[in-house]
Amino acid sequence: MRPGAPEDRPARLRVGVALPTFRDDELALTVASEAEAAGVDGVFVYDHLWPMGRPERPALAAFPVLGALAARTERLVLGPLVARVGMVPGPVLEGRFAALEDLAPGRVVAGLGTGDAKSAAEHRAYGVPARSAAQRRRSLAALGARLADRGLPVWVGAGAPATVELARRAGFTVNLWAAPPAAVADAARAGPVTWGGSLRPGPRAQRRQLAELARAGARWVVATWPVDLAGLVDAAARLAD
Repeated sequence: MRPGAPEDRPARLRVGVALPTFRDDELALTVASEAEAAGVDGVFVYDHLWPMGRPERPALAAFPVLGALAARTERLVLGPLVARVGMVPGPVLEGRFAALEDLAPGRVVAGLGTGDAKSAAEHRAYGVPARSAAQRRRSLAALGARLADRGLPVWVGAGAPATVELARRAGFTVNLWAAPPAAVADAARAGPVTWGGSLRPGPRAQRRQLAELARAGARWVVATWPVDLAGLVDAAARLAD
């Protein structure tokens, strides 16, 4: 059975943080250490050459940050949210995941995505050929299968219906970004779902949002930074009471 199949459903909602990597300092590492101390389940990093639509701003490379986190943390789940196929050759991306798994065995999520028109400017800026959507989906399916065979849980960033269908056929988890609970529930009827995005301000609103996402079927909630780490862990714990 591949990782991420419905039988793997955890007993409780797990919570993570998307780290602040669109900057040129060590805040992401500091937040990860604080997250581990607070009891957060995992931390994730973006895989972009710059923040969306802001090419003048810095962005830390995903896998060097993940490697540093593997060395600095003991129990946090780690992964990109998500690494886009086509930015580097498939064997290179597979090797990066394999190396990260060597550094943090049993703690790596293989977050994969196909990219879309919003990231086309990054390809143009660095002369990276932009393959068709169908080609990217085929690459994602092949790479995801190899990573699943290595024992890594595979999350696929939801996008076009064809990408979601690919993930479902392969038994991968679908990661929804900023989707409403109704969309999470629709996706969860077909297989495992995780959610990422900004949480509502305030502890009560945050607890309600997590409860809504958990009822809809989300297995993970990955909150964007900044977020109250202790409050996030407490809100998830209350759901299990």
